[in-house]
Amino acid sequence: MAEEEKESKQVKESKTDAPETNPKRSAKKWIIIGVVVLFLGGGGYAAWNFLLAERLLGRDTPPTEETGHKTAPASDKEFGIIFEMEPFLVNLLDKQGTRYLKTTIGFEVENNDVKEKMNRRTAQLKDTILLLLSSMSYEDINKPDGKLQLKNKLVMRINQILPDAGVRTVYFTEFVVQ
Repeated sequence: MAEEEKESKQVKESKTDAPETNPKRSAKKWIIIGVVVLFLGGGGYAAWNFLLAERLLGRDTPPTEETGHKTAPASDKEFGIIFEMEPFLVNLLDKQGTRYLKTTIGFEVENNDVKEKMNRRTAQLKDTILLLLSSMSYEDINKPDGKLQLKNKLVMRINQILPDAGVRTVYFTEFVVQ
C-alpha cells in the first residue's frame, strides 16, 4: 500500500508540474497568427501590384527619344481613322532562315484624305513594310520594347512615303512568330 501511495503522489506531482494547456488560449493564438499572416500577405500583394510591378516590369517608364514611344496629349481623346492592311507573312532575318512572322497592321491616320493617299500608294506601302519586317530578327521583335521600336519605325517610314505625314500610330491586330 505504501507503494501505491508513492505512485499516486508522483502522478499528482507530475500533473501539477506540467503547464496547463487551455484549448481556448491555443485556438486564440492560432487565429491571431492567421490574421497577421493574412494582413502581411495582403499588404505584400498590394505593394507589389501598385508600387513595384510597374517599375520592375517597365510600364512606368517615361517616353524617351530612344524608344520613341509617345503618348497622345490629354486633350486629344479622339481616335483617328484606321487604315487596315492585308496580313503580311515574311521570313525573319535568321541564320537558318526558319523563323516566320505573320502580322496584320492597322494604321491610325489623321483624316480620310490621308487614307485615300494610302490607298493610292498601297504598292509602295507594302514594299516598305515587307523590307522593314524582313530585316528584323527574332531577337529584335521578341520583347515588347522591340515591338514598340518596330511600330515607331513603321510610322516614320510610312510618313516619309506620304506627301503629308498623316499616320499617328500603328496597331498590330495580329502578330505571330513561328
